[in-house]
Amino acid sequence: MSENPATSAPGPDDVDAPGGDAAPDASAHTPAEHAAPGPVPVPPAAAPSGPSSPVRPTAADEERTGTASGEESEPDGAGEPSRAASGSHRAQSRAEAGFHRPEPMFAPGTGPAADPAGAHHERRIRSFQPRRSRVSPAQAAAIRRRWPEWGLDIDGLSRLDLNALFDGRPVVLEIGFGMGEATAQMAAADPGTGILACDVHTPGQGNLLSLAERAGLTNVRVANGDAIILLREMLAPGSLAGLRVFFPDPWPKKRHHKRRLIQPEFIALASTRLAPGALVHCATDWEPYAEQMLEVLSAEPTLENLHPSYAPRPDFRPFTKFEGQGLDKGHVVHDLLFRRRAA
Repeated sequence: MSENPATSAPGPDDVDAPGGDAAPDASAHTPAEHAAPGPVPVPPAAAPSGPSSPVRPTAADEERTGTASGEESEPDGAGEPSRAASGSHRAQSRAEAGFHRPEPMFAPGTGPAADPAGAHHERRIRSFQPRRSRVSPAQAAAIRRRWPEWGLDIDGLSRLDLNALFDGRPVVLEIGFGMGEATAQMAAADPGTGILACDVHTPGQGNLLSLAERAGLTNVRVANGDAIILLREMLAPGSLAGLRVFFPDPWPKKRHHKRRLIQPEFIALASTRLAPGALVHCATDWEPYAEQMLEVLSAEPTLENLHPSYAPRPDFRPFTKFEGQGLDKGHVVHDLLFRRRAA
């Protein structure tokens, strides 16, 4: 999705599947592992004779786990067993049952890492949800062909040289691009602008790379991981010509509103990376989230609204799958266009 705009799994009261339209705004720490359930243990007395064989991992175990969004673990309470200890016990039980951690789908440097930022950045609430999706052979092949040149992991360890990465083009950051169709269309329509497309969904990353390759696009780069870390640690102040957040996850339940990407702290950070005159373009089909976006963007002193309220749908934003899904449900799509004020 896009949040749109890569983290640990949600807490016990946050297990609801995200509603709405986004792929994946884009923040990242290691998600909780989800293994397929093992067979029901057979009591020793009833165990069949003959040689035993370890349980093979299911197809789901072999899929790559996407970086996650969710509320981070609270400190262990007094008298409670530590989470580390319980995790160690679960890992031992899985090993005894014959489960093995799947090998990474891509060797280092040849594809997106499962946890590019590792443990060297703070744990916090994320704006996206872990998803396990099968990567098609065509998507995996596109990643292996193009990732070394067009892909990068958000590890937060070094500053990106956007001039070198995009051959001197002005660069727009897109957080959450779904399967990449709209991103590829906008890149083809404006080859003089570089698009740094950030998401954590591996099938979408592969699909966007495939679309760019087939169309001969050289102005798209795919960033894998947490958009917050990308903005804070890897992009220089004033380095972006624009920011796009199309149809991020609206997190409709009230207790999940804290997970929404468009928050005052996020916009304050993003605005420091925007050059004067840079365009901030958001779109959503979720009315309460549109209202929050308008409030947050209007309150940021470095931004100015290009319209009295919501913007008319601009011709340069392609029609997206998420937009169509929202319209099919009777939702109203809102665009917001703000510009970075001169320093």
